[in-house]
Amino acid sequence: MISAAEALRRLQQGNRRFALDIGGGGRESNHQRRGELIAGQEPIAVILGCSDSRVPAEIVFDQGLGDLFVIRVAGNVAAPSQIGSVEFAAERFGTRLVVVLGHSLCGAVLATLEELERPTETRSPYLHSIVDFIRPSVEKLLETEPHQNPNMLLKQAIRANICASADHLRHGSKILEQLILNDGLLIVGAEYSLETGVVDFFDGLPRI
Repeated sequence: MISAAEALRRLQQGNRRFALDIGGGGRESNHQRRGELIAGQEPIAVILGCSDSRVPAEIVFDQGLGDLFVIRVAGNVAAPSQIGSVEFAAERFGTRLVVVLGHSLCGAVLATLEELERPTETRSPYLHSIVDFIRPSVEKLLETEPHQNPNMLLKQAIRANICASADHLRHGSKILEQLILNDGLLIVGAEYSLETGVVDFFDGLPRI
């Protein structure tokens, strides 16, 4: 088991390689790695990310087979099944870093803003459930600040949603709370830029 700090360092280095288009990371072949993983897995990080096809976590962080335990859902929301999946990885595999990974121009957050401005009765109840998870953080943002710039509002809403999901993981699970208090679990929020390929870790980083 590696520490949260070491796992974070590896992800930051991997993303730097990806953004500079110098990926590879010096890993062994997939054939060799597959054989090693038959006996079990020890992922260095759990990624709760968005399902957006442009943000595959293994590629964005230049990681290979068995390196990441990835949970993907539109809007990177921390619904019960996602929280349970994080608990599973943290308890079963001893993974000590959890990253809530959102991204610029997130369609799920945009859909939530649109729903708040123009409510619709035709949206699927399943899609509505995702909007309902995102809605509270976006509503708070609208209540506290007047917004004239839709692009700036979307950027702020994306970050607010990432922070809300990370906070929900930190305080919505007794298992994760205990792992944070006693076993070095770290939960951080990050945003991937579709424009630059860079991941900005901005929420929950330990003070140096």
